[in-house]
Amino acid sequence: MSKRQSSKYKISRRMGENLWGRSKDPVIRRDYAPGQHGILRKKKVSGYGLQLRAKQKLKGYYGNMTERQFRRVYTEAARCKGDTSENLVGLLECRLDAVVYRMGVVPTVFASRQFVNHGHVKVNGRRVNIPSYQVKENDIIEVAEKSRQLNIVLEAIQNAERSVPEYLEMDTKALKARFIRAPKLAEVPYPVQMEPNLVVEFYSR
Repeated sequence: MSKRQSSKYKISRRMGENLWGRSKDPVIRRDYAPGQHGILRKKKVSGYGLQLRAKQKLKGYYGNMTERQFRRVYTEAARCKGDTSENLVGLLECRLDAVVYRMGVVPTVFASRQFVNHGHVKVNGRRVNIPSYQVKENDIIEVAEKSRQLNIVLEAIQNAERSVPEYLEMDTKALKARFIRAPKLAEVPYPVQMEPNLVVEFYSR
């Protein structure tokens, strides 16, 4: 179950951006921070503030990741060869809940986490109920056969809000996808600008 239910859109309002690109996001009507003084909080942001904001935005986009979980992903990204910011995005997109969200079989990242938690997803034919499970190249991710007629799946497929990115090979009829590879930042269809380079600066202070 999602840790952030009724307040899940607060982060998009705090950022002043439609974080998930949804038409239901209240930031479309109220593009200021929540709270009685939210509309008055606009002020100059320091360098540290920009880095913190970038971190909160990227972490918040992936649903209800804790700070500890997100820090662990960053540590792994820093340990890998290559650009740390690109590695960070790649690792986040390799999470099973992120892949299920990209497949378009659920409407939100919060629903994706819950969907995986409840055992509705299989990886290479085996049921996996860990949202943070790291999907590897050429893994086959599919909705379990008994779960394909769930209302949440049927509605998400019928009212597709997002296109499937190129690093996934999706079979919509079978509700099955092949994970081709970990993507680069430019390939990830974020509705808003993400700045993982500032996240790296935040953690490497």
